[in-house]
Amino acid sequence: VQLVESGGGLVQPGGSLRLSCGASGFTFSLYTMSWSRQAPGKERELVAEINTTGDGTNYADSVKGRFTISRDNVRNTVTLQMNSLKPEDTAVYYCYVRRKGWWGQGTQVTVSS
Repeated sequence: VQLVESGGGLVQPGGSLRLSCGASGFTFSLYTMSWSRQAPGKERELVAEINTTGDGTNYADSVKGRFTISRDNVRNTVTLQMNSLKPEDTAVYYCYVRRKGWWGQGTQVTVSS
């Protein structure tokens, strides 16, 4: 099983980033996919998740209206579009399969002027 995140970086407050996660080694379309994040000194928190067919999503209150999760069951990818970024969104972002405990290596997102 491999989950490989990409798209992190440094962005100014109010800016946008698009994170992608490529999945392999399992039947992607059978699993709810999730994004989580961990800021320095804080516990890891669920950011967003999407069901197997892509028509059901769930977001942390802190990101509702700003982040959008989507998936492509042909390309085996899950994407997190992040808009109106704030300094408090700074964290390492992880793609994972909650049901199986499979995690990617994470990608750093830093929001700073």
